[in-house]
Amino acid sequence: MVDCNVKNWQGEEVGQATLELKVAKEESASHLLHRAVVRHLANARQGNASSKTRAEVRGGGRKPWRQKGTGRARAGSIRSPLWRGGGVIFGPKPRDFSKKMNRKERRLALRTAIASRVEDMIVVENFTEQLPQPKTKELASALARWGVEPSEKVALVLLEAGDNIYLSARNLCFVKILRADSLNVYDLLNADKIVITSESLSKIQEVYND
Repeated sequence: MVDCNVKNWQGEEVGQATLELKVAKEESASHLLHRAVVRHLANARQGNASSKTRAEVRGGGRKPWRQKGTGRARAGSIRSPLWRGGGVIFGPKPRDFSKKMNRKERRLALRTAIASRVEDMIVVENFTEQLPQPKTKELASALARWGVEPSEKVALVLLEAGDNIYLSARNLCFVKILRADSLNVYDLLNADKIVITSESLSKIQEVYND
């Protein structure tokens, strides 16, 4: 169990929130997180790169010149991989890069990732009412008040990303909005700071704690 200080819109501490999650054992945690990150990145690959072999390239049905007597190297097709415009040797073909991971392992990896970032976690009150209209400058100022440096990557975890918050954060290249009920290990580990609302913290414990 970890106690986190809760900050308001002005950056003042106004209370505490508790985070309690079942995490992996210390000796296996790094291996589990590594597998989860590799799976996430592999599943994001499209795998649709494709090149043509000499059998698929157009043309090349006729022998370019006779076998002997010309003084040139023998050739059977103008679409040989050695020729310009020919086929590709061992080129890429469409493939599936996805990796499997058991559901219990995925959830354990996610809980372990959340718990490992407690020191970089900033818990704030729900600030939806503070942005009645989209204002990137207001959100950027609030992040600075909460202790986020301008050069740091931020994962902003919300229960629901309203239009005003989404539009305010859209132009901040270092901010990525995540929903509390659809987190992933990579974004949690990749961020320098995690800004999370207190209600999202409760939702995480409700959804992911087995």
